Amino acid sequence: MPEIIVQSDPFDMGEMLNRFAARQANAGAVVSFSGIVRDVATGDLDAMEIEHYPGMTEKALAKIAGEAMTRWQLADAFILHRHGRMGQGETIMMVATASRHRADAFAAAEFLMDYLKSRAPFWKKEITGEGAAWVAARDEDEDALARWQQQ
Repeated sequence: MPEIIVQSDPFDMGEMLNRFAARQANAGAVVSFSGIVRDVATGDLDAMEIEHYPGMTEKALAKIAGEAMTRWQLADAFILHRHGRMGQGETIMMVATASRHRADAFAAAEFLMDYLKSRAPFWKKEITGEGAAWVAARDEDEDALARWQQQ
């Protein structure tokens, strides 16, 4: 069963990856990705706020992780996503996948990242010196997710 964590507290990527990898005795590959707060557009980002609905969010993440488990031959999957206020350079999220072979681990990790970016029930607000604005969906994120529907 994939592990899903939604929390406001910062986390240590290395510690979380080591914990995940330690329980993968039969996997030949472990792949991970971490997302970090960055200023994409304005050059004026003070912070990012992420909101979610407790319970609903975890259920949605567990469902997509379960889909990844059956779609690729994974031994395990892990999603950690933060909510609340974060500054530039802080880690927002992490996914990790484990499988017997690297191709499945890479594909599943990329699928999970694309889902988290486009469909996961999180709402992001960028806070700048000018004020706050909700982050709109981007066409390239939707395109990245759409390719998985074709496979």
